[in-house]
Amino acid sequence: MSCKPDPAATYATMTPAAFGKSLRGLGVNLLCRDVRRMADYMAAVFGLEVFRLSADFAILRHDETVFQLHADATYRAHPLLGVLPETPPRGAGVQLYLFGIDPDAAVERAPPEMVLEPPADKPHGLREATILTPEGYAFSPARAL
Repeated sequence: MSCKPDPAATYATMTPAAFGKSLRGLGVNLLCRDVRRMADYMAAVFGLEVFRLSADFAILRHDETVFQLHADATYRAHPLLGVLPETPPRGAGVQLYLFGIDPDAAVERAPPEMVLEPPADKPHGLREATILTPEGYAFSPARAL
């Protein structure tokens, strides 16, 4: 029986091409004015793992979902940069769920002014909250009731 290696074990050292080839399913890429600040916030508030952190790029992971953070300048040749608002919130209209993260604990760790929706039991069977990031993205830690 062979065991497939966990890509996270090599995120810090793999080449960009190898990283790209390792990605599966849905990918989340967030453009940020300050990648380090955003990565630190995601780790502190939501407990996400941070790999390969620099001023321009970071790899974060929640369970098997990989997030990429890119500094605005890394997108200078990409058409998406031209439609970004000058000031946050950048992610208006998008809610990103982080299933399996305790919303009460996340809200306790978040700055109060960033809590958009306090923890509540919802009719769809989840206890969830909504917390804004420094870039204006809305993340909802949620757990099953």
